[in-house]
Amino acid sequence: MSTSPPPNNALGVLAMNLAMAGFIFNDSFVKAASAFMPLGQLMFVRGAIASVMILAICWWTGAFQKIGLLRNRMLAWRVVGEWGATMFYLTALMHLPIGNVTAIFQVSPLAVTAGAAIFLGERVGWRRWTAITVGFLGVLLIVRPGFAGFNQYAVFVLISVFFVALRDLSTARLPRDMPTFLVTAVTAVMITLTGLALRPFEGSLSHFDTWQPMTWSLFGLLTGAAVFLLVGYIFIIVAMRHGEMSLVAPFRYVILVYAILIGYFVFGDVPDAYMLVGSVIVVGSGLYTLWRERVVKAAPREAAPLP
Repeated sequence: MSTSPPPNNALGVLAMNLAMAGFIFNDSFVKAASAFMPLGQLMFVRGAIASVMILAICWWTGAFQKIGLLRNRMLAWRVVGEWGATMFYLTALMHLPIGNVTAIFQVSPLAVTAGAAIFLGERVGWRRWTAITVGFLGVLLIVRPGFAGFNQYAVFVLISVFFVALRDLSTARLPRDMPTFLVTAVTAVMITLTGLALRPFEGSLSHFDTWQPMTWSLFGLLTGAAVFLLVGYIFIIVAMRHGEMSLVAPFRYVILVYAILIGYFVFGDVPDAYMLVGSVIVVGSGLYTLWRERVVKAAPREAAPLP
């Protein structure tokens, strides 16, 4: 009888750190390129490059043999979630410091927990609801609505968090035998087509009314973004499959450190005290939620504490 291999937490932690580095470098390259082209063009070019790479991986791994599994309603909802998350997140990234965008986005795990309780009926007790509330209060401290310096694009990050929750909750209900790379390929192609569809509306979405000439340097930036995005996707899969979730998941917050350092040294963004304190609150709430979830799952069913 075959048994599952024991978890390799060292590999899981390393993979999670590499995944977060991949995602933040993708964001950095995208932000740099957004100064020279509109949103739709950026989504189309990066998406086309990523799609070619992911489709090649699907062919190499034989994922296309299960293409019939794509006729699934949850996959459609997942695509909608990824579409909304990408649209609103990239729009915000064009107008806000990368550290602020990343800090607000760290409330995503809390939003997923809340969504699982509301829409999937998962038990979430008062402790985790309190952590969720505190986490969102931390976001309000970063955003500071109603105060001087408030940027409405911070709301776009929160909207993208809603779509991320939709994406992740839909992903959790996909068939287990549906290949991850096949799901990623479908998403990449749809995002690429969305970028093309945005072409007539560029003036209302970004600083440019029309698509701009592609230079080799811009193509290089978007190729780098696509490569790092794929690195993020691959290593987060490695992290989740080889490490214990309770140990590996907290390392996702290292992306905030990366974002603050890149924002300061590359884009000249200096985080203020509100952003730093709010980030600590958001991350602390997320870590507490992960710890509490571990306690609940570890407790015997007949004597399990309230969530």
